[in-house]
Formats: sequence, structure tokens, C-alpha cells
Amino acid sequence: MRLSTATAAALSPVVERPGYDREAQAIGHVHLGLGAFHRAHQAIYTDDALRAGDRDWAIAGVSMRSPTVRDALVPQDGLFTVTERDAGAAKTRLVGSIRDVLVAAERPDAVAVLIAAPSVGIVTLTVTEKAYWLRPDRTLDEDAVAAAGNTIYHLLTDGLRRRRDAGLGGVTILSCDNLPGNGALLGSALAAWIERIDPTLRRWVERGCATPSSMVDRIVPAVTADDLAATASAIGLRDEGAVVTEPFRQWVIEDRFAGARPRWEAGGAQFVDDVAPFEAAKLRMLNGAHSALAYLGLLAGHSFVHEAIADPAIAHDVEALMRDEAAASLTPAPGQDLNAYADALLARFRNPALGHRLAQIGNDGSQKLPQRWLAPLADNAAAGRRARHTLRALAAWLLHVRGDGAPVNDPLAARLAAAWADAGAQGVVTAVLGPAGLLGGGWTPDAQDIAILRQELANLDARG
Repeated sequence: MRLSTATAAALSPVVERPGYDREAQAIGHVHLGLGAFHRAHQAIYTDDALRAGDRDWAIAGVSMRSPTVRDALVPQDGLFTVTERDAGAAKTRLVGSIRDVLVAAERPDAVAVLIAAPSVGIVTLTVTEKAYWLRPDRTLDEDAVAAAGNTIYHLLTDGLRRRRDAGLGGVTILSCDNLPGNGALLGSALAAWIERIDPTLRRWVERGCATPSSMVDRIVPAVTADDLAATASAIGLRDEGAVVTEPFRQWVIEDRFAGARPRWEAGGAQFVDDVAPFEAAKLRMLNGAHSALAYLGLLAGHSFVHEAIADPAIAHDVEALMRDEAAASLTPAPGQDLNAYADALLARFRNPALGHRLAQIGNDGSQKLPQRWLAPLADNAAAGRRARHTLRALAAWLLHVRGDGAPVNDPLAARLAAAWADAGAQGVVTAVLGPAGLLGGGWTPDAQDIAILRQELANLDARG
């Protein structure tokens, strides 16, 4: 038997229920990009707000192209479960915040009508970076948008024009994609597109709409057939929209809205003046630690994050990198507790339930490490601090890209392997990290850094 409004009473008693009247909630929130992440994140926060007594913020979810999620959720009346897995434990809740599901590729006009509905005050997006159609300089590629058709810009422009023509007010358009400064980028790109289409509409949008930035975090693996079978066994019904995730979740939102908003703080969302310090902490502490776990862990023969963090030597390096080096390079916002954040990250890393592979994290290191490691190294050096644990992780990456161990998936793989072949262990540090090196320019190792890196290369190579 499949999950739906009619069958929900048959759910196992271990499943948490929403506890509010779904049918009484008007749609106040349109979401573009109805994937597993949204269902495990923004839909949960909205569900928490409704559980806490908020009203009329039900979600209309929009899949941009694929009907898969629509076909999973519509027969279930928008209901689905989210299971949080931790070591030896799982907790499942029924989520009732999604009331309608559409596919933009099939019904773009219906999406625009939803955005223009008088009850709607929020439009959120999780559409991935490529859907923003940004050039390398982060400006909108207008010609590419025009050629593609039916993009987020077409949908938003049509919906906003309908609102203006109906005499309604503006809405808050909230990007939840992993783009630094995502609100400013979306606002600038949308303004450029609307200017091309209807300059008078641009002026209306500037007066009445808002595009605040936000930072999101939660690991949501792709759902497998085994996950669906385990969920069905646990809840007593078949759920084709089930999501599996970790207990941790974070949402930091710039407090700049065009009007009313859901009480997302009921689910733990933070509203701040500036999201940038939280983005920087995620980049340098979470992502930086993940990269250290990947390269040190792969070198030591581990496959998963929870295995690497259980290795005492790696755990020491990763914790010191986070607390003493990455955190030291940051300027926290008022009330931002970096030590508590490090505690939460370590707990996440130890969770064996998600099977987060080190090889996946280690992909494309040459593109990620300048922001995750080299920028904090430069900031620490400017403050007179030597970041020894980051240097050890950097040495592990250099050994990884030599190419004689775990597979190297990196756009610079051939050039990095050539640097090893040409310069050898004594010269590879300068060949890669020196002023004219492959990653040169952001941080330049001094003589002591070079000596430390060479020694770490020798130590790790002998150990590996």
C-alpha cells in the first residue's frame, strides 16, 4: 500500500506526524528545483514552521525538467518521509508542507500563475549553479538564456509581470544554491534579464522585491532502491518520494525580505545581517576539513569519511586544522560560535550511516583547494601564524596527484603528474605552489613552508 492522505493513518507509530491541518494551508511558497535536497531542507523548515502554528505557507514545488519527482509525489498528495540516519539509529518524519507539484517544462504558464498568486510571498530556488547561466565574471549570459528558453529567468519574469499587472506587491526570491553571495548574484542576473525584456518591470521589481542571500548545509545522498525498501519496511507503507539524510542541517539567511515570511526559525534557521562569515566558515572549516580527510584518508587506505576520522592521527590533524588554523583565519559574526561549529562538524564526520566516499570529496582538488586551504594559509601567514596541519594535508594532496595511488580525477591531473615527473619530490612544491606554479598566485610558501612541505612529503610517502 502506498503513502497518501487516505493511507497515512496506517503509518507505523514511530513516524512523526505533521500535526497540522494540511488542507487548511494556502500555498504561500513556490520552490523551483524540487529535488531531494529541497525535500530534506527547505521543506523541513517550512514543515517545522507550520507545526509551530504558522499558517498559509504551504509549498508548490516545481521540477524544472524531469517529471520523476512529480510522478512520485502527486499520487501521494505531496506527502513524503524524511529519515535521519546516525550511528545505530534512524528517525523518520512525515512531511506535509508540499501541497502541489508541477513540471516547468510541461506547464511554464502554470508556474508563472503560481508565482503571481496573491497568497504567495516567497519563491525559493535549488537549481544548481549551471541554471543561473553565469559567465566566468559572474554576470548573466543573456544570449545563452534566450537560446535555452524556459529558464528560471523566464519563469520569474513571467510570474512577476503577472503580479505587477494584477496590482499585487512583490515577493522575496531566495536562492538556496551553493553560490557565495547567491542573493546578490541572482538579483543582478534577474535584473539584467528583465531589463532586456521589460525595463519598466525592472523598476517595479527593484522597488518591491528582495533577493537575500542564504547559506545551506545538509548531506542528502541519492536515494537507492535499498533505501526505499528500508523505508517501506520501517513505516509500513511504500513511499516513492522518501529521502534519507543526516541529523545535521543548517540554514543561514540574510534578513532582508520583501514582506512576510515563514517562521523558519522554528526549525533552527538563523536570520543575520550578513551571510558571508557563515559561508566562509563552511568553506574553510567544513570543506577544508573534508579535503584533509580525503587526501590523508586515501593515503592511509581508508574509503569513507567516518573511517578516516576514526584514525587517531588523521583526526588530530583535521581537528587542529579546523580549530587552530581555519577558524583562526576567520572573522566570525556576532554570536557565531566557531568552536561549537567544529564540534558539530566532527560529530557529522563520525556518522557511519551515510557512507560519504573520500574519493568523491577528493575530486577536482586543484579547483577547490585555493579557497579551502591556500586562502587561509595566506591569511594565517599575514598574521604571523604557521599552519602546520594544513601544510600536512597539502602534502597529502601533492602525493595524491602524483598519480601512483588512488585514481586522480582533476582537470589539471596531467599537468600535475608532469610537474612531479619534471621536478621530483624536491622541486614539486615550487612547481605547483610557487609564484609561477600551477596553483601559484594566491599564497606563496616561504622557505620554512617549503622545508615543512618537503619533510611532510617524505614522511607521508614513507608511511603510505
